[in-house]
Amino acid sequence: MTRTKAVAWTGGSSYLLVVGLLVGGAPRASGTVHGAGALLAVSLLGGVVRRVPLLALAMALFGSTAVVVGTPSSVHESLAPSYQGQFLSYLAVDLVLGFLVGTCARRASMVAVAVSAAVQLLVIGGFAHGDSLTVNAVIALLAMGASCMAGLLSRERREHAVALRAQEVAEAVTAERLRIARELHDMVAHSIGIIAIQAGVGNRVIQTQPAEARKALHAIEATSRETLSGLRRTLVSLRRADQDATTSQQAPLVPTPGLAEVERLAAATADAGIRVDVRCSGEQRPLPADIDLSAYRIVQEALTNVVRHAGAGHCRVAIDYGDEELSVEVVDDGRGATENGSPHGFGIVGMRERVGLLGGHLSTGPRPEGGFRVAARLPLPAPVGVTGENR
Repeated sequence: MTRTKAVAWTGGSSYLLVVGLLVGGAPRASGTVHGAGALLAVSLLGGVVRRVPLLALAMALFGSTAVVVGTPSSVHESLAPSYQGQFLSYLAVDLVLGFLVGTCARRASMVAVAVSAAVQLLVIGGFAHGDSLTVNAVIALLAMGASCMAGLLSRERREHAVALRAQEVAEAVTAERLRIARELHDMVAHSIGIIAIQAGVGNRVIQTQPAEARKALHAIEATSRETLSGLRRTLVSLRRADQDATTSQQAPLVPTPGLAEVERLAAATADAGIRVDVRCSGEQRPLPADIDLSAYRIVQEALTNVVRHAGAGHCRVAIDYGDEELSVEVVDDGRGATENGSPHGFGIVGMRERVGLLGGHLSTGPRPEGGFRVAARLPLPAPVGVTGENR
């Protein structure tokens, strides 16, 4: 940052030095040469324009006016009814003005346009005469209008791109929530299927095998409590989405994936040429279905991003079963320059949505030593036996 700042101010100082050389070092040169030189010298203000556009405009106005006022040939060229060459220097001002209109606030842009127009017209009025006055004023206004129009078009294009990106992110969030809703449907359907089977078993053996009936009832209680807990955590945060879209795709009654299948993900990633080390710590135990599924999806999406975008050769997946939270971390040794994906990817948006719905925390970003890191912390509910009776 300091180096960029030094380069910018060095360029600004060089611009003023060049303008001084044009005015004082070549007094016999024509006004066209002075104007063209000042126009080319404005490239030295590139760093200042990006950092302080208003100051760059003031410097360009000062330099261009100095070229016009300090050019001795301006008196001779004013005798000809044509465009005077030294006024070419104001095209440099118009270039800076176009950038300012395209990037700065509208009020600042309007003030800059008004000041620039007033200075140019006053100088032209003082150093142009006869037909040359009209020609130079018209050309100055047209050039200024063209630069402002280019700046406005650039601003509108950028604002439109930002709006499109926001819309894409919103659509990605909605799509991820619909996906979560479908998976929630699968989880509930699977749990209800288990409850129905256990209820049937208990009904058949309640007279002949009371112990087996008690086991079935206990399984029904545990499954129903866990399912209700998962529904409560998810539905409290999940906003209403298009129900037609969620019911249009019916999934079979099969168990949803979980962390038990991370090794299979690692093997599939290894087939793609990336070695994956899976490390588990803490007391491994069954997790609520929604948390288990979300953790699996986070690892799955992170590994997918590593394969597609990271350019890595090695990846590490760390899963920590804590007492109060589940921690999942995926670290690679790839490029790590961006959010581990293409500019149009929404994998991290989906991960953040899943973690947010469970009340957890997600952190992503490049590592200082290289590579990319995805870390999620998901709070775990208290065991079923500690939660108390249903209300």
